[in-house]
Amino acid sequence: MKRIAVLGSTGSIGTQTLEIVRQNNDLQVVALAAGRNVERMEQQIREFRPLTAAMWEEEACRDLRTRVADTGTHVCCGMEGLLEIAAMEEAEVLVTAVVGMIGIRPTIAAIESGKAIALANKETLVTAGHIIMPMAAKHHVPVLPVDSEHSAIFQSMNGERKERIEKILLTASGGPFRGKKREELENIRVEDALKHPNWAMGRKITIDSATMVNKGLEVMEAKWLFGVELDRIEVVVHPQSIIHSMVEYADGAVMAQLGMPDMKLPIAYALFYPDRRPTEGRKLDFAALGQMTFEKPDPETFTGLKLAFEAARAGGSMPTVYNAANEMAVSLFLDRKIKFLQIPELIEACMRQHKVLAKPDVEDILRTEQETYEYIRCLC
Repeated sequence: MKRIAVLGSTGSIGTQTLEIVRQNNDLQVVALAAGRNVERMEQQIREFRPLTAAMWEEEACRDLRTRVADTGTHVCCGMEGLLEIAAMEEAEVLVTAVVGMIGIRPTIAAIESGKAIALANKETLVTAGHIIMPMAAKHHVPVLPVDSEHSAIFQSMNGERKERIEKILLTASGGPFRGKKREELENIRVEDALKHPNWAMGRKITIDSATMVNKGLEVMEAKWLFGVELDRIEVVVHPQSIIHSMVEYADGAVMAQLGMPDMKLPIAYALFYPDRRPTEGRKLDFAALGQMTFEKPDPETFTGLKLAFEAARAGGSMPTVYNAANEMAVSLFLDRKIKFLQIPELIEACMRQHKVLAKPDVEDILRTEQETYEYIRCLC
Protein backbone atom coordinates (compact mmCIF):
# COMPACT_ATOMS: atom_id res chain seq x y z
CA MET A 1 0.00 0.00 0.00
CA LYS A 2 1.43 3.36 -1.05
CA ARG A 3 0.19 6.32 1.00
CA ILE A 4 -0.10 9.68 -0.75
CA ALA A 5 -0.93 13.29 0.13
CA VAL A 6 -2.32 15.58 -2.55
CA LEU A 7 -1.87 19.35 -2.46
CA GLY A 8 -4.33 20.93 -4.89
CA SER A 9 -6.78 18.04 -4.78
CA THR A 10 -9.76 19.95 -6.24
CA GLY A 11 -7.88 21.21 -9.33
CA SER A 12 -7.28 19.50 -12.65
CA ILE A 13 -4.19 17.48 -11.67
CA GLY A 14 -5.56 16.75 -8.21
CA THR A 15 -8.88 15.35 -9.43
CA GLN A 16 -7.13 13.23 -12.06
CA THR A 17 -4.76 11.91 -9.37
CA LEU A 18 -7.78 10.81 -7.35
CA GLU A 19 -9.23 9.09 -10.43
CA ILE A 20 -6.05 6.99 -10.53
CA VAL A 21 -6.50 6.20 -6.82
CA ARG A 22 -10.00 4.90 -7.59
CA GLN A 23 -8.54 2.51 -10.15
CA ASN A 24 -5.76 1.16 -7.89
CA ASN A 25 -6.55 -0.46 -4.57
CA ASP A 26 -2.96 -0.23 -3.38
CA LEU A 27 -3.03 3.57 -3.23
CA GLN A 28 -4.31 5.25 -0.07
CA VAL A 29 -5.01 8.98 0.32
CA VAL A 30 -3.90 10.15 3.76
CA ALA A 31 -4.18 13.92 3.22
CA LEU A 32 -5.80 16.43 0.87
CA ALA A 33 -5.40 20.19 0.48
CA ALA A 34 -7.20 22.78 -1.64
CA GLY A 35 -7.85 26.50 -1.91
CA ARG A 36 -11.50 27.44 -1.55
CA ASN A 37 -13.65 24.73 -3.15
CA VAL A 38 -15.31 23.48 0.04
CA GLU A 39 -18.06 21.50 -1.66
CA ARG A 40 -15.68 19.41 -3.74
CA MET A 41 -13.32 18.94 -0.80
CA GLU A 42 -16.19 17.64 1.33
CA GLN A 43 -17.02 15.11 -1.38
CA GLN A 44 -13.38 14.00 -1.54
CA ILE A 45 -13.14 13.63 2.23
CA ARG A 46 -16.27 11.50 2.38
CA GLU A 47 -15.00 9.28 -0.44
CA PHE A 48 -11.31 8.89 0.48
CA ARG A 49 -11.44 9.38 4.28
CA PRO A 50 -8.07 11.15 4.66
CA LEU A 51 -6.54 11.66 8.09
CA THR A 52 -5.99 15.37 7.39
CA ALA A 53 -7.41 18.01 5.06
CA ALA A 54 -6.36 21.63 4.60
CA MET A 55 -7.98 24.67 3.01
CA TRP A 56 -5.92 27.69 2.01
CA GLU A 57 -8.62 30.25 2.81
CA GLU A 58 -9.64 30.64 6.45
CA GLU A 59 -13.36 31.06 5.79
CA ALA A 60 -13.36 27.92 3.65
CA CYS A 61 -11.51 26.10 6.41
CA ARG A 62 -14.15 27.01 9.02
CA ASP A 63 -16.93 25.96 6.65
CA LEU A 64 -15.24 22.62 5.94
CA ARG A 65 -14.73 21.87 9.64
CA THR A 66 -18.47 22.21 10.19
CA ARG A 67 -19.38 20.12 7.16
CA VAL A 68 -17.09 17.16 7.95
CA ALA A 69 -17.26 17.18 11.75
CA ASP A 70 -18.74 13.67 11.63
CA THR A 71 -15.90 12.13 9.57
CA GLY A 72 -12.94 12.18 11.95
CA THR A 73 -10.78 14.02 9.39
CA HIS A 74 -8.59 16.68 11.00
CA VAL A 75 -9.02 20.03 9.18
CA CYS A 76 -6.28 22.68 9.17
CA CYS A 77 -5.73 26.03 7.43
CA GLY A 78 -3.37 28.07 5.30
CA MET A 79 0.36 27.57 4.98
CA GLU A 80 0.50 25.93 8.42
CA GLY A 81 -1.94 23.34 7.15
CA LEU A 82 0.12 22.66 4.00
CA LEU A 83 3.28 22.31 6.06
CA GLU A 84 1.54 19.97 8.50
CA ILE A 85 0.49 17.72 5.61
CA ALA A 86 3.93 17.89 3.98
CA ALA A 87 5.62 16.69 7.17
CA MET A 88 3.11 14.05 8.30
CA GLU A 89 4.68 10.64 8.87
CA GLU A 90 1.80 8.71 7.31
CA ALA A 91 2.46 10.01 3.76
CA GLU A 92 5.15 8.49 1.54
CA VAL A 93 4.54 10.60 -1.58
CA LEU A 94 3.54 14.26 -1.79
CA VAL A 95 1.73 15.25 -4.98
CA THR A 96 2.28 19.01 -5.33
CA ALA A 97 -0.46 20.22 -7.68
CA VAL A 98 -1.11 23.64 -6.15
CA VAL A 99 -0.74 26.68 -8.39
CA GLY A 100 1.80 29.34 -7.50
CA MET A 101 4.76 29.79 -5.21
CA ILE A 102 2.81 28.56 -2.20
CA GLY A 103 4.17 25.16 -3.26
CA ILE A 104 7.78 25.98 -2.33
CA ARG A 105 7.64 25.65 1.46
CA PRO A 106 5.55 22.45 1.55
CA THR A 107 7.90 20.86 -1.00
CA ILE A 108 10.91 21.73 1.17
CA ALA A 109 9.16 20.36 4.27
CA ALA A 110 8.30 17.13 2.46
CA ILE A 111 11.88 16.67 1.23
CA GLU A 112 13.22 17.22 4.75
CA SER A 113 10.73 14.56 5.91
CA GLY A 114 12.07 12.10 3.34
CA LYS A 115 9.01 11.97 1.07
CA ALA A 116 9.09 11.35 -2.66
CA ILE A 117 7.83 14.40 -4.59
CA ALA A 118 5.42 13.99 -7.50
CA LEU A 119 5.90 17.49 -8.89
CA ALA A 120 3.14 19.26 -10.82
CA ASN A 121 3.90 22.72 -9.43
CA LYS A 122 6.15 24.47 -11.96
CA GLU A 123 6.78 27.49 -9.79
CA THR A 124 8.70 25.46 -7.21
CA LEU A 125 11.58 24.72 -9.57
CA VAL A 126 11.27 27.85 -11.71
CA THR A 127 11.87 30.10 -8.71
CA ALA A 128 13.66 27.83 -6.24
CA GLY A 129 15.29 25.07 -8.29
CA HIS A 130 18.69 26.10 -6.90
CA ILE A 131 17.36 25.27 -3.43
CA ILE A 132 15.08 22.29 -4.13
CA MET A 133 17.28 20.04 -6.27
CA PRO A 134 20.41 20.11 -4.05
CA MET A 135 18.19 19.53 -1.01
CA ALA A 136 16.51 16.54 -2.69
CA ALA A 137 19.93 15.09 -3.51
CA LYS A 138 21.11 15.62 0.07
CA HIS A 139 18.08 13.80 1.50
CA HIS A 140 18.08 11.13 -1.26
CA VAL A 141 14.54 12.09 -2.21
CA PRO A 142 13.29 11.52 -5.78
CA VAL A 143 11.63 14.45 -7.57
CA LEU A 144 9.33 12.78 -10.11
CA PRO A 145 7.89 15.07 -12.80
CA VAL A 146 4.13 15.04 -13.40
CA ASP A 147 4.06 17.50 -16.32
CA SER A 148 3.62 15.46 -19.50
CA GLU A 149 6.69 17.04 -21.14
CA HIS A 150 9.04 16.49 -18.22
CA SER A 151 7.70 13.00 -17.62
CA ALA A 152 8.46 12.25 -21.28
CA ILE A 153 12.03 13.52 -20.87
CA PHE A 154 12.43 11.52 -17.66
CA GLN A 155 11.19 8.37 -19.40
CA SER A 156 13.42 9.00 -22.43
CA MET A 157 16.47 9.22 -20.14
CA ASN A 158 15.85 5.89 -18.42
CA GLY A 159 18.91 3.67 -18.69
CA GLU A 160 20.94 6.31 -20.50
CA ARG A 161 24.07 8.16 -19.39
CA LYS A 162 23.27 11.77 -18.60
CA GLU A 163 26.61 13.03 -19.90
CA ARG A 164 25.71 11.68 -23.35
CA ILE A 165 22.69 13.98 -23.69
CA GLU A 166 23.14 16.31 -26.64
CA LYS A 167 19.82 18.11 -26.50
CA ILE A 168 16.41 18.11 -24.85
CA LEU A 169 13.60 18.69 -27.34
CA LEU A 170 10.66 20.14 -25.42
CA THR A 171 7.48 19.87 -27.47
CA ALA A 172 4.71 22.47 -27.50
CA SER A 173 1.25 22.26 -29.03
CA GLY A 174 1.40 25.92 -30.03
CA GLY A 175 -1.87 26.57 -28.19
CA PRO A 176 -5.05 27.98 -29.74
CA PHE A 177 -3.25 30.79 -31.60
CA ARG A 178 -0.50 28.83 -33.36
CA GLY A 179 0.39 30.47 -36.67
CA LYS A 180 -1.16 33.82 -35.84
CA LYS A 181 0.75 37.12 -35.90
CA ARG A 182 0.71 39.88 -33.29
CA GLU A 183 -1.86 42.00 -35.12
CA GLU A 184 -4.27 39.04 -35.08
CA LEU A 185 -3.95 38.80 -31.29
CA GLU A 186 -4.84 42.42 -30.53
CA ASN A 187 -8.47 41.77 -29.60
CA ILE A 188 -8.36 38.21 -28.30
CA ARG A 189 -11.12 37.49 -25.80
CA VAL A 190 -10.79 35.40 -22.65
CA GLU A 191 -13.14 32.80 -24.18
CA ASP A 192 -10.86 32.45 -27.23
CA ALA A 193 -7.73 31.97 -25.13
CA LEU A 194 -9.39 29.26 -23.03
CA LYS A 195 -10.08 27.02 -26.05
CA HIS A 196 -7.02 24.76 -26.05
CA PRO A 197 -6.99 22.43 -29.07
CA ASN A 198 -5.68 19.32 -27.28
CA TRP A 199 -5.60 19.51 -23.49
CA ALA A 200 -8.23 19.98 -20.78
CA MET A 201 -6.50 22.07 -18.11
CA GLY A 202 -7.16 24.73 -15.51
CA ARG A 203 -7.83 28.32 -16.59
CA LYS A 204 -4.44 29.76 -15.63
CA ILE A 205 -2.33 27.09 -17.35
CA THR A 206 -4.58 27.26 -20.43
CA ILE A 207 -3.84 30.98 -20.78
CA ASP A 208 -0.15 30.23 -20.21
CA SER A 209 -0.32 27.78 -23.11
CA ALA A 210 -1.96 30.41 -25.32
CA THR A 211 0.87 32.91 -24.60
CA MET A 212 3.53 30.13 -24.68
CA VAL A 213 4.66 31.34 -21.25
CA ASN A 214 3.87 27.82 -20.07
CA LYS A 215 6.59 26.50 -22.36
CA GLY A 216 8.98 29.11 -21.03
CA LEU A 217 8.30 27.95 -17.49
CA GLU A 218 8.86 24.36 -18.61
CA VAL A 219 12.24 25.30 -20.10
CA MET A 220 13.33 26.69 -16.73
CA GLU A 221 11.94 23.67 -14.92
CA ALA A 222 13.76 21.26 -17.27
CA LYS A 223 17.05 23.04 -16.59
CA TRP A 224 16.81 22.16 -12.90
CA LEU A 225 15.12 18.77 -13.15
CA PHE A 226 17.66 17.32 -15.56
CA GLY A 227 20.74 19.40 -14.83
CA VAL A 228 21.25 20.64 -18.40
CA GLU A 229 22.38 24.00 -19.71
CA LEU A 230 19.88 26.27 -21.47
CA ASP A 231 21.66 25.97 -24.83
CA ARG A 232 20.85 22.26 -24.75
CA ILE A 233 17.09 22.85 -24.46
CA GLU A 234 15.13 23.44 -27.65
CA VAL A 235 11.39 24.08 -28.01
CA VAL A 236 9.68 22.34 -30.94
CA VAL A 237 6.04 23.00 -31.88
CA HIS A 238 4.18 19.73 -32.41
CA PRO A 239 0.49 20.53 -32.91
CA GLN A 240 -0.83 16.98 -32.46
CA SER A 241 0.59 16.65 -28.88
CA ILE A 242 1.41 12.96 -29.44
CA ILE A 243 5.16 13.19 -28.86
CA HIS A 244 5.35 14.66 -25.39
CA SER A 245 9.07 15.46 -25.58
CA MET A 246 12.34 13.95 -26.81
CA VAL A 247 15.99 13.57 -25.85
CA GLU A 248 18.77 13.59 -28.44
CA TYR A 249 22.02 11.79 -27.56
CA ALA A 250 25.61 12.27 -28.67
CA ASP A 251 25.38 9.57 -31.36
CA GLY A 252 22.37 11.26 -32.99
CA ALA A 253 19.77 8.87 -31.59
CA VAL A 254 16.56 10.54 -30.41
CA MET A 255 14.43 8.91 -27.72
CA ALA A 256 10.81 10.03 -27.46
CA GLN A 257 7.77 9.23 -25.35
CA LEU A 258 4.47 9.12 -27.23
CA GLY A 259 0.91 8.89 -26.01
CA MET A 260 -2.51 10.46 -26.23
CA PRO A 261 -2.86 13.93 -24.65
CA ASP A 262 -3.99 12.62 -21.26
CA MET A 263 -2.46 13.67 -17.95
CA LYS A 264 -3.33 10.40 -16.24
CA LEU A 265 -0.34 8.68 -17.85
CA PRO A 266 2.38 10.96 -16.38
CA ILE A 267 0.55 11.16 -13.04
CA ALA A 268 0.39 7.36 -12.78
CA TYR A 269 4.01 7.01 -13.87
CA ALA A 270 5.13 9.34 -11.08
CA LEU A 271 2.99 7.57 -8.47
CA PHE A 272 4.10 4.04 -9.38
CA TYR A 273 7.63 4.63 -10.68
CA PRO A 274 9.47 2.47 -11.71
CA ASP A 275 6.38 0.32 -12.35
CA ARG A 276 3.86 0.89 -15.14
CA ARG A 277 0.17 0.35 -14.47
CA PRO A 278 -2.72 -0.04 -16.92
CA THR A 279 -4.66 3.22 -17.28
CA GLU A 280 -8.11 3.83 -18.66
CA GLY A 281 -8.53 6.00 -21.74
CA ARG A 282 -7.71 6.04 -25.43
CA LYS A 283 -4.54 4.41 -26.73
CA LEU A 284 -2.57 5.53 -29.79
CA ASP A 285 -3.79 4.35 -33.18
CA PHE A 286 -1.00 5.24 -35.61
CA ALA A 287 -3.00 4.38 -38.72
CA ALA A 288 -5.81 6.70 -37.61
CA LEU A 289 -3.30 9.38 -36.60
CA GLY A 290 -1.93 9.54 -40.13
CA GLN A 291 0.84 12.11 -39.62
CA MET A 292 2.75 14.15 -37.09
CA THR A 293 4.11 17.61 -37.89
CA PHE A 294 6.73 19.89 -36.37
CA GLU A 295 7.47 23.62 -36.54
CA LYS A 296 9.76 26.19 -35.01
CA PRO A 297 8.13 28.46 -32.40
CA ASP A 298 7.55 32.12 -33.25
CA PRO A 299 9.30 34.08 -30.45
CA GLU A 300 8.54 37.44 -32.07
CA THR A 301 4.78 36.89 -31.79
CA PHE A 302 4.89 34.85 -28.57
CA THR A 303 7.43 36.99 -26.77
CA GLY A 304 6.73 35.27 -23.44
CA LEU A 305 8.88 32.34 -24.61
CA LYS A 306 11.81 34.59 -25.54
CA LEU A 307 11.54 36.39 -22.19
CA ALA A 308 11.68 33.04 -20.37
CA PHE A 309 15.08 32.25 -21.87
CA GLU A 310 16.24 35.76 -20.88
CA ALA A 311 15.03 35.24 -17.31
CA ALA A 312 16.67 31.83 -17.09
CA ARG A 313 19.99 33.18 -18.36
CA ALA A 314 19.86 36.06 -15.87
CA GLY A 315 19.19 33.51 -13.13
CA GLY A 316 18.96 34.31 -9.44
CA SER A 317 15.74 36.13 -8.65
CA MET A 318 14.82 36.95 -12.28
CA PRO A 319 12.80 33.74 -12.88
CA THR A 320 10.72 34.69 -9.82
CA VAL A 321 9.96 38.07 -11.41
CA TYR A 322 9.00 36.36 -14.69
CA ASN A 323 6.71 33.91 -12.91
CA ALA A 324 5.11 36.42 -10.53
CA ALA A 325 4.51 38.98 -13.27
CA ASN A 326 2.86 36.34 -15.41
CA GLU A 327 0.64 35.13 -12.55
CA MET A 328 -0.71 38.59 -11.91
CA ALA A 329 -1.00 39.50 -15.59
CA VAL A 330 -2.97 36.33 -16.33
CA SER A 331 -5.27 37.09 -13.40
CA LEU A 332 -5.86 40.60 -14.75
CA PHE A 333 -6.58 39.20 -18.23
CA LEU A 334 -9.03 36.62 -16.88
CA ASP A 335 -10.75 39.48 -15.02
CA ARG A 336 -10.87 41.38 -18.36
CA LYS A 337 -8.79 44.25 -16.99
CA ILE A 338 -5.98 44.00 -19.56
CA LYS A 339 -5.64 42.75 -23.13
CA PHE A 340 -4.07 39.45 -24.13
CA LEU A 341 -0.89 41.02 -25.55
CA GLN A 342 -0.38 42.99 -22.35
CA ILE A 343 0.49 39.77 -20.51
CA PRO A 344 4.04 39.50 -21.96
CA GLU A 345 4.34 43.30 -21.97
CA LEU A 346 3.85 43.38 -18.20
CA ILE A 347 6.32 40.52 -17.74
CA GLU A 348 8.95 42.42 -19.72
CA ALA A 349 8.32 45.66 -17.83
CA CYS A 350 8.83 43.89 -14.51
CA MET A 351 12.00 42.18 -15.71
CA ARG A 352 13.52 45.41 -17.02
CA GLN A 353 13.19 47.22 -13.68
CA HIS A 354 14.42 44.33 -11.49
CA LYS A 355 17.89 44.17 -9.95
CA VAL A 356 18.84 40.50 -9.78
CA LEU A 357 19.68 38.78 -6.49
CA ALA A 358 22.26 36.14 -7.37
CA LYS A 359 21.37 33.47 -4.79
CA PRO A 360 17.94 34.22 -3.30
CA ASP A 361 16.73 32.21 -0.31
CA VAL A 362 13.04 31.41 0.20
CA GLU A 363 12.38 34.73 1.95
CA ASP A 364 14.07 36.62 -0.91
CA ILE A 365 11.95 34.72 -3.43
CA LEU A 366 8.68 35.48 -1.65
CA ARG A 367 9.66 39.13 -1.14
CA THR A 368 10.54 39.45 -4.85
CA GLU A 369 7.15 37.97 -5.70
CA GLN A 370 5.35 40.62 -3.62
CA GLU A 371 7.49 43.44 -5.01
CA THR A 372 6.62 42.32 -8.54
CA TYR A 373 2.91 42.28 -7.71
CA GLU A 374 3.19 45.78 -6.26
CA TYR A 375 5.01 47.06 -9.33
CA ILE A 376 2.20 45.79 -11.59
CA ARG A 377 -0.41 47.39 -9.32
CA CYS A 378 1.40 50.72 -9.82
CA LEU A 379 1.45 50.20 -13.60
CA CYS A 380 -2.20 49.19 -13.85
